[in-house]
Amino acid sequence: MAYPTSANPLIYRVALPVPLYTLFDYLAPRTSPPCLPGCRIEVPFRYGTKTAFLVEIAQHSAIATDKLKPINRVIDEHPLLSAADLQLLLWVANYYHHPLGEVISSAFPVHLRQGKAATLPDEKGYQLTELGEHTSSEQLRRTPKQKSILELFQQHGQPLSESALTAWNSQWRTSVKTLLNKQLLALTTLKGVHSTLPVAESTRELPGNAHQQAAVAAVSQQLGQFGAYLLEGVTGSGKTEVYMQIIRSALAQNRQVLVLIPEISLTPQLEQRFRQRFSANIAVSHSKLTNPQRQTAWLQMQQGLCQIMLGTRSALFTPMQNLGLIILDEEHDSSYKQQEGFRFSARDAAIIRGKLLNIPVLLGSATPSLESFYNAQRGRYQWLPLPERAGDALAPQLQIIDIRNKPLQEGLSEALLKEINNTLAKQEQVLLFLNRRGFAPTLICHSCGWVAHCPSCDANLVIHAQQQQLQCHHCGKQQRLLQQCPACQHNALTALGLGTERVESLLEQRYAGYRIIRLDRDSTQRKGSLQKYLAQINLGQADIILGTQMLAKGHHFANVTLVAILDVDSGLFSIDFRSPEKLAQLIVQVAGRAGRAQKPGRVMLQTRHPEHPLLTTLIQADYHHFAQQALTERQQAGLPPYSHQALFRASATDAELATEFLDCVAQLARQPSNPANQILGPTPAPMKKRAGRYHQQLLLQCKHRKNLHKLLDTLMPAIAKLKTSAKVRWSLDVDPLDLY
Repeated sequence: MAYPTSANPLIYRVALPVPLYTLFDYLAPRTSPPCLPGCRIEVPFRYGTKTAFLVEIAQHSAIATDKLKPINRVIDEHPLLSAADLQLLLWVANYYHHPLGEVISSAFPVHLRQGKAATLPDEKGYQLTELGEHTSSEQLRRTPKQKSILELFQQHGQPLSESALTAWNSQWRTSVKTLLNKQLLALTTLKGVHSTLPVAESTRELPGNAHQQAAVAAVSQQLGQFGAYLLEGVTGSGKTEVYMQIIRSALAQNRQVLVLIPEISLTPQLEQRFRQRFSANIAVSHSKLTNPQRQTAWLQMQQGLCQIMLGTRSALFTPMQNLGLIILDEEHDSSYKQQEGFRFSARDAAIIRGKLLNIPVLLGSATPSLESFYNAQRGRYQWLPLPERAGDALAPQLQIIDIRNKPLQEGLSEALLKEINNTLAKQEQVLLFLNRRGFAPTLICHSCGWVAHCPSCDANLVIHAQQQQLQCHHCGKQQRLLQQCPACQHNALTALGLGTERVESLLEQRYAGYRIIRLDRDSTQRKGSLQKYLAQINLGQADIILGTQMLAKGHHFANVTLVAILDVDSGLFSIDFRSPEKLAQLIVQVAGRAGRAQKPGRVMLQTRHPEHPLLTTLIQADYHHFAQQALTERQQAGLPPYSHQALFRASATDAELATEFLDCVAQLARQPSNPANQILGPTPAPMKKRAGRYHQQLLLQCKHRKNLHKLLDTLMPAIAKLKTSAKVRWSLDVDPLDLY
C-alpha cells in the first residue's frame, strides 16, 4: 500500500486489551511504509502506553484527524497473526460478546502481550567436535548410553539443544558430560531454531480393525477440505492409534497438526507416544509451563518450525503457517470451556477454525457430549464409530453393589473389599474412584451440632488431616484443624463424610503389605509428582490406586482389572439439567480404565439407588442408548441442544446490588422488540455467597440461536450505560455448561 501524500494520513485501527467493545483509531507514521494487520503496535493510552493489535488500516476516521494521537512505534516488522487468525478471533469475540482486544490478547503468550520482541530465545546446546565426527560409536560399546548419544549426534548431523535432548531421553546429562570430557562433544549456543527433536526409533503403525481403518480413511481422504467428524469409540478402542495414522497423512502433505487435550495430566503420556511414532518437531503448550516455554512453542508453530502442537484449551488460537488438521481428544470434557474471563468453548471455536482454513476437525470421545451427538444425528458431523476394543481386550463388566442397610468401612462395602482381596491375590491392580479430595467434607460437633463453616462462602470447610487443616475448596481459606468445639467447648468434634485421605487411611491399615498410590490435587502438587506416580503404576509398582477426576480420562493401565466407584449417588440428584450426562460420562470413562489389555475387567458401582434409570440403562445397554434417551428428554423440555442459552452472572459485597443490576438487565431483555423466549431470574446462584461476595444470575433462553444473539447484540451496549453496571462484577456466558 503506498502511503498517501494528501493531507489525510493513514489511520491504524487497533484493538486494545481493555474491557471496551470498540476499536481505537491512531495516526500511522508518515515516515515509514504501513505495516499489515496482525502486527503489534505500541500506542499512547490514557496516562501510559499499551501494546495494541492492528486490525485494519483505514483512510478516514469518525474522529477529527487533529484529535487523533500518533502511534509510538511499530513492534513487529511482519504480522504475527494471519488474516485467517484475525478472522477467527473476530468471530469468537462476536459470538461470545467479549471485547475484541481482550480476545486477541488472550491468543498471545504473556511476554508478547507486553510488547517484547517476538524472537526465539538462545539456548544452550551441544555439537560434535571434529574428533566426535570421526570416532566410531563401537569404541563406546561398553557404555551404551554414551554410544547411543554419540550415534544420535552423528546421525542427526546438527547441533542439539538441551530441550531436544530432554525430549529424546530425560537421562542424558551424565553421559553428555562424559562425552564433553572426552572432547567428542562441545558446548554451543543455538540461536532461534533449537528444538529439532530427533526420534531414536519410531514405533510402527498397528494394523487396526475394520472400524479403525474406515475412520482413518474417512478423514485422511478429506485432508485439504473442511469436515467435522465425531469419532465415537468405546474406551480402549484405539482412538489414539486412529489419531496418529491420520496425523501421519497430514505430515506427509507438509501440513501442521493441532491436537487438543482436556487435562495437563494427559500431556506427557500422549507426548511420549507421539515422539515414539513421529520423526517430527513437537511443541507442547499448557498452563504448567513457564512463560518463556509457552512463548517458544507459540513462535515455533507460528514460524513453521514445528509440525505438531499438543496443548490444552488455550493452544487453539496459536497461529500456524500451514495448519492442516485439528484433533480434540475427549471432546465432551468440560475443561474445553473457559469458565472465567473470556468464556469460550475450544471445541466450538475449533470447528470455526476448521471452516475458515478449509481443513478437517476430528472430535474423539467414548462418551460424546449431547451437543456433538445431536450434531452427528443431524448430519452436521460425520459419525465414525469404533464399537470394539482394540486387540483382544474385552469390554469390562459393570456390576451394581446395593449398599442399603449394609455396613461400610470408610465407604467400602464388604462385597467390594472381597473383590479387592481376590484381585490383589491374582497380582492385579485395583482402581478406586472417589471424586472428593481431603479427609472428610464436614467437621461437626457430636455434642451440640456445630459445623465448621467457611465465613466467606455458603460451604463447609473440608478436613485435610495430613496437613492438620480446614480448607475451603471454593475461596481457598485455610485454618488449623480444631481439637475442641468453639461453640460448646467439648472435645466431640467428628469427621462426617468421605474424602480420598480418609479412604487411604483405611487402605493403609487393611492392606499394609501392599503399595497404595493416591492421585488427587493435594498429592500431585509437586512438579513431576504426577508423572512419577503414573510411571510407577505402569511399571507395576502399585497395587491399589485411589484418586479423583484426574484418573477418569485417557490413562492406559494395563494391569488394572478391578475398578470401583465408591459414591455414585452424589451425582444422581442435582439441580443442573446436565448432571445425568456428566455422571454417565464419568461412570463410562472411569469404567474404561479396567481390562484394557488381555485380562478381563470388572467395574463395581456402589449405590443406594440400584434401580435408578440412568444406572440400569448404562448396565443393560450402553452410553449410546443413554445419550439417545437423554436427548429425547431434553427435546421434550426444550433444553439445549434444542434451545440456546446465555447466562448473566453478577456479584457484589452487597446482595441487593447484584439483584438490582440483573433486574435492570431483565427489564432491557423484556422489551417488545427483543425475541427472547424465556427470561429466567434474576435468582441466587446455587452457592449464593462465595469468597465474600453475593452471586446472582439471569438466564436467557431462545429456541433459535440467531434470535439469542440478536437479543445480546442489543443488550450489551445498553448494559454498558447502566449506572448499576459499575457497582458490580458481571459477566456473560454464552452456551454455559454450569449454572452456578
